[in-house]
Amino acid sequence: MNRINKKLKEEQKLLSIYFTAGYPETGDTVSIIQDLEKNGVDFIEIGLPFSDPLADGPTIQESSTKALKSGMTTNKLFEQLKGIRDSVEIPLIIMGYFNPILQYGVEKFCKKCAETGIDGLIIPDLPVDVYNEEYKSIFEENGLQNIFLITPQTSEERIRFIDSVSNGFIYMVSSASVTGSTSGFGDETKKYFQRVNDMQLKNPQVVGFGISDSESFQQATQHAKGAIIGSAFIKHLNKNGKNNTADFVKSIRPV
Repeated sequence: MNRINKKLKEEQKLLSIYFTAGYPETGDTVSIIQDLEKNGVDFIEIGLPFSDPLADGPTIQESSTKALKSGMTTNKLFEQLKGIRDSVEIPLIIMGYFNPILQYGVEKFCKKCAETGIDGLIIPDLPVDVYNEEYKSIFEENGLQNIFLITPQTSEERIRFIDSVSNGFIYMVSSASVTGSTSGFGDETKKYFQRVNDMQLKNPQVVGFGISDSESFQQATQHAKGAIIGSAFIKHLNKNGKNNTADFVKSIRPV
């Protein structure tokens, strides 16, 4: 069983942390992953830096730009992650845009993910239809889950199609804005969470965008299996460096 599926079977509400590979410094990737696991994070999204990240707000964009300027590449990420499974057990997901993966070669990229011990991919600009027709078999051959995003504007028909193609969790974007631009949730967003929950999909939902503290984590997970934090953690790295992860995790999900 894929590590993501095993983790989703746990009773607790899951906390996922996103960070940009190669940030704050190029060589920080592995130590940040190890520190996040040690401090109780349930799974990690490793951001593959890209020059034109459409869904990312300024905080993550800046981290991407700095990582790229420091020489971070797809090859370097795979080199850094070689042997990561000797020290880390929790699910690892690479989140990135399709263009760098296409340039690298989709099959080659998926094989590298499998060799490294990556469990899944989140590719916001890869349409589910294209994935289903052209790439699903490659992902499955390499034991990779592809995780799709839904938003408040996604139709019920589309959500059900995504659910039918998925085999892990559905990334439930809390709003139509970019990452890091909102904090907390209004009544409309809460109704959206409830509406998707009432659809009784086969895949659990994990909420992303707008989660930055314990209160928003609790709100997000009231009707979902877990929540993803990205911009708030990047800001924490900017302010406190990479060695104070414990305080950040406790501020989101107190023990």
